[in-house]
Amino acid sequence: MNVEQFISMLELKGIQLDSLQLHQFEQYFEILVEWNDKMNLTAITDREEVYLKHFYDSISAAFYIDFKGPINLCDVGAGAGFPSIPLKICFPELKITIVDSLQKRIRFLEHLSSELNLENTYFYHDRAETFAQNAKFRAQFNIVMARAVARMSVLSELCLPLVKQGGRFIAMKAANAEEELFVAEKAIKQLGGQTRSVYSFELPIEKSDRNIIVIEKVKNTPKKYPRKPGTPNKMPLE
Repeated sequence: MNVEQFISMLELKGIQLDSLQLHQFEQYFEILVEWNDKMNLTAITDREEVYLKHFYDSISAAFYIDFKGPINLCDVGAGAGFPSIPLKICFPELKITIVDSLQKRIRFLEHLSSELNLENTYFYHDRAETFAQNAKFRAQFNIVMARAVARMSVLSELCLPLVKQGGRFIAMKAANAEEELFVAEKAIKQLGGQTRSVYSFELPIEKSDRNIIVIEKVKNTPKKYPRKPGTPNKMPLE
């Protein structure tokens, strides 16, 4: 996906980028590639692939969910900043919190945010399990997102405790999302969530499957969740 295709395909979805935003995406690409030489941030470094598989793919959540306004959003395990930083560029009023377990990725994100002059962006080096047990963050976010981090049963335990009642947990998945969701439904209910929507589409050009799962927080998550670091992954809720 070249830059012209990126612009036009977003316009078709009602997202228009100004010159500053386009410059920020180009800076993002350049900083990503530069830092990737020093640390392993992504296997995708070709410009057209980054614009398609990282930038456009991250923004695709906004084709189905309204991100306009001062929404308090948490991105769990964002890695090199996906999906929250591309969304922040498109919707500057977003308040973004990113938690990641690797300090070097947090350093990259802090540098990136500074270079792009992004306001209201906060970065925390922590395990998702301990972050979600912190009273400062628990049940504080309108939207919590995760992109291809773990299975739905695991992701739900890490993310739903951070969502305000009435807020949403949004999981961005490739193939097999419906199957993952079916297995995770009991856990989602146990954690205070209720599945509202599954949006399925093909990523343009390469035609690969994408799914956006929206889960509403309908009641408080029991205090014992998430469990100790590593436990959700080793022993997923059933």
